[in-house]
Amino acid sequence: MTAPNAEQAEGRRTAVVTGASAGIGVAIACSLGELGWTVALGARRVDRLEGVAKDVEAAGGTAIAHELDVSEVSSVGAFFDAVEREAGRVDVVVNNAGVNVPGFFHEADPEDFEREVRINLLGPMFVCRRALPAMIEGGRGGDLVFISSNATRDHRPAQAVYGATKAGLEHLARTLGLELEGTAIRSTVVQVGATQSEFAAEWDNDKVIDLLKYWRRFGLQRHLAMMPAESVARAVVMAVTTPPGTHLGTIEVQPEAPSKEGN
Repeated sequence: MTAPNAEQAEGRRTAVVTGASAGIGVAIACSLGELGWTVALGARRVDRLEGVAKDVEAAGGTAIAHELDVSEVSSVGAFFDAVEREAGRVDVVVNNAGVNVPGFFHEADPEDFEREVRINLLGPMFVCRRALPAMIEGGRGGDLVFISSNATRDHRPAQAVYGATKAGLEHLARTLGLELEGTAIRSTVVQVGATQSEFAAEWDNDKVIDLLKYWRRFGLQRHLAMMPAESVARAVVMAVTTPPGTHLGTIEVQPEAPSKEGN
């Protein structure tokens, strides 16, 4: 990983990680903890945040854990109020919370549409709207990171709403990048491929197998390899520790295809 600068090494940065109770969120939080940073953990499953906080502190960071439902403006406000009381201004925001409800559009429950839109798209909007005024006023710069998906490029049937929310998320990230020019606040998209996590834990296994077979009709899912969540965390750390004056923009992280036998 890129070595942190002096301010980062002294632990003077505070980072928020949403969806920090499992999978990619845990890996990101622990990797930021390795920098000696204060990491504010937010998730709806607060019972799991205590264990994540211990992992962050074991990695060398300082952990703050509070309940956070990114789909509710009041919850976002309460979360940031608590974090700012304990740690001061937030320097880095990692928008990681997300949900994916697979299914063909014409068969889907409209309530699932709303759930995906509120968590995947409105949630980061609410979080950034709350975080940015203090970040701008502080004048020290900072980073917004948006965890997206290669579904924005490789359009997958049965994931129409999920892909649409991630496409909107990337549009938001890039537009904010333009609005924030001159503030030293960077807006970075980390576009993620198949990752080992609990993200699809609620999916029906038979449905997953059927989808994988179906996607191959469209040239999708060429192999079944998955990368560890730590690979995504490394990309996030690279984005937020890149020296001032450099902006990485979009980072794509994909699993490597399995080696062919005999090679």
